[in-house]
Amino acid sequence: MAKVDRRIVRTQEAIKKAFLELMSEKSFDSMTIQDISYRANINRATVYLHYLDKFDLLDKIIEEHIKNMSDLCEAEADMDWIESTVHCMEYLANNYLFFSTMLASGGAPYFRSRFVQHNIEEFKKDVDVTKGKNSGQNEDVVVEFVANAYVGVVEWWLKNGMPYPPQEIAQKVGELLERNL
Repeated sequence: MAKVDRRIVRTQEAIKKAFLELMSEKSFDSMTIQDISYRANINRATVYLHYLDKFDLLDKIIEEHIKNMSDLCEAEADMDWIESTVHCMEYLANNYLFFSTMLASGGAPYFRSRFVQHNIEEFKKDVDVTKGKNSGQNEDVVVEFVANAYVGVVEWWLKNGMPYPPQEIAQKVGELLERNL
């Protein structure tokens, strides 16, 4: 495996942090690379060394978190809904700035649809419409319902400043998922 230059990692983290802080303060459309570089305390050319533009930066941040969530789901394949949901809610809480900016503030509508799509793909693995409580239902309808409900609860939780600790909200959401899947 190639050795990663820690300076590059630190620079990219500074850029991402600056970007997310700015997204929580102003609209994406009004944000500039100059704003990001100033906030990250680096020069504009350095931002362009790592990202094509602010759209590329946004896409890369979104895809990084979606990949992390996918990896988390893969690692949780053998867990029950509640235990699995605890890990997801902890990830959301540990990355509060990103998720609250993207979901709660409406910072990037594209992210919400990408997040819903990720959840549809994950829940599709667990839906069985041939037996049990979803017998006879349309699989697409069940999966859309559950994925959108899950994302809606996550939005509510973040918009309200995470009024329940991750473990408690995970227990509540996990029980609802168990009932519906």
